[in-house]
Amino acid sequence: MASTRDLAIASVSAAAGAVAAAAALRFLSSYTATNAKPQNPAPQPPCAEPLAVNGSATGRPPVQDPFKATKREGFISWDDYFMAIAFLSAERSKDPNRQVGACLVSQEGIILGIGYNGFPRGCSDDKLPWAKKSARGDPLETKYPYVVHAEVNAILNTNHASAAGQKLYVTMFPCNECAKIIIQRKGLTTQIMCMSLLTSYYQWLV
Repeated sequence: MASTRDLAIASVSAAAGAVAAAAALRFLSSYTATNAKPQNPAPQPPCAEPLAVNGSATGRPPVQDPFKATKREGFISWDDYFMAIAFLSAERSKDPNRQVGACLVSQEGIILGIGYNGFPRGCSDDKLPWAKKSARGDPLETKYPYVVHAEVNAILNTNHASAAGQKLYVTMFPCNECAKIIIQRKGLTTQIMCMSLLTSYYQWLV
């Protein structure tokens, strides 16, 4: 039968062995994590070019020469400027199928009116229908009898009496009804449309 002294020695030896084993396992795990290399490393994407913002890859405006007496280059044209406003106006439309914007500009380059397709003022856009087709074939259940087109809104929203030399920027080709009103607006000399959208003219219904 083992004595108390023998049991104490055995207990101490077992504890020391457990501590040593734990230390060895911890060292081995640390070494493996530090030095091991993946079998199939994931391919790294090629380094992309930094995004240029405000003419600078850092997002800060490029440093200008304070003694430079010439104007800045690279600014957008008047046509691009007014067409961008027409596209921005289109974002106000609640029509789920087609959003159209228009911008009416004077001969001097002053914005006279903007518009987008939507219901007339005071008419609830939550109660009138926005559908393109009616399941029962009833045209009054579609949007067409109620919507005022962007071109018409832009013309009606201006308080400028004379239309001499005016330009109308529209994001889509005008329908026949809008074309008649544009022609009737005497003095409106030019209509500018986004040419990339003209190819969808025959499929277009607003």
